[in-house]
Amino acid sequence: MNKSIRTRTLTGTALALAVATVLTACGGEDTPATDAKAGDTARARPAAQVEDPLVATFDGGLYILDGESLELTETVDLPGFNRVNPAGDEDHVVVSTDSGFRLLNATAQTLTDIEYKGAKPGHVVRHAGKTVLFTDGTGEVNVFEPDDLSDGKKPQGRTYTTAEAHHGVAIELSDGRLLTTLGDEEKRTGAVVLDKDDKEVARNEDCPGVHGEAAAKGEAVAVGCEDGVLIYQDGKFTKADAPDAYGRTGNQAGSEESAVLLGDYKTDPDAELERPTRVSLIDTGTAKLRLVELGTSYSSRSLARGPHGEALVLGTDGALHVIDPDTGKVEKKIPAVGEWQEPLDWQQTRPTLFVRDHTAYVSEPSRKAVHAIDLESGKKLTSVTLPKATNELSGTVAGH
Repeated sequence: MNKSIRTRTLTGTALALAVATVLTACGGEDTPATDAKAGDTARARPAAQVEDPLVATFDGGLYILDGESLELTETVDLPGFNRVNPAGDEDHVVVSTDSGFRLLNATAQTLTDIEYKGAKPGHVVRHAGKTVLFTDGTGEVNVFEPDDLSDGKKPQGRTYTTAEAHHGVAIELSDGRLLTTLGDEEKRTGAVVLDKDDKEVARNEDCPGVHGEAAAKGEAVAVGCEDGVLIYQDGKFTKADAPDAYGRTGNQAGSEESAVLLGDYKTDPDAELERPTRVSLIDTGTAKLRLVELGTSYSSRSLARGPHGEALVLGTDGALHVIDPDTGKVEKKIPAVGEWQEPLDWQQTRPTLFVRDHTAYVSEPSRKAVHAIDLESGKKLTSVTLPKATNELSGTVAGH
């Protein structure tokens, strides 16, 4: 699994938290039984240091899993709808809660006192050694170095507030420039780039419905639009136009190994929930957008990148589709979970993909399961059955 073994000693006493008892809704359809053995069934043990932990949300709390065995090592009681993202170091995960962003020390299995309060905590972005939090309800952007979390105190970092609060995203580049979206509660129009002193150096408002972000090789940064993708690189904006008048790419996944970004692609602005079967590949060098037909639908939690830059999509057919980003060819399909359907409510459970190094972790809520799959061989390494169905899945990721 190419996991690095760390030998740091945990100091202090890890806090054991109570098991949440709130049941969660099941987002997937009934599927065949997984290959999880009885010995793999999750069992609790006293809190201790966990190597390369994973964190899965359920209705009312968080499960912390050992990254290799998938053993359930701790259950954290945390009411409300929670979301999880890597914080950018080897210990922490950012948890989006009802009151703001909170930092979970997943290695020590305890919630810390580090918190960024604010209504509607949104996107968490890691790039160039910085982690950026965007709070939708206030428009506040917080930037910090994840290594500064190690002392248990809130890091000193950059703070910026957008002109209007909106559902947005921001990313800090390696030279200190900050790219952040433009919009308000009614509409979103594009992006602006600020220097280290928050002085505007570039702007583009030709990106209706701007949403999501990803970075590619050469520090090309893109945000999605309802008619293509807006790319910022080398001090200027370019636009990769969609082939349709309405062609929305709202979620993207990037890799430092590839100049091509992976994105979703939707064409029906009036759909209650569109279940697309095509994904987009955006060449940041040529500003060209290519569509790839998968023959199966997917969700916003289905996109990821592999260790070699390969594009990964978890389809509702239950397979992990591995795509060559340069040719658009689906090179292989790795069986992962049973067939499923994306629920109408975006907060409801559905299979989720999280990739770390050469391992793909896939949740299967209908079976209360999480699986680890080797991307090189396509073999399932291990599976675990959890007490309750999970929703989001993430983990610690050191480095960028």
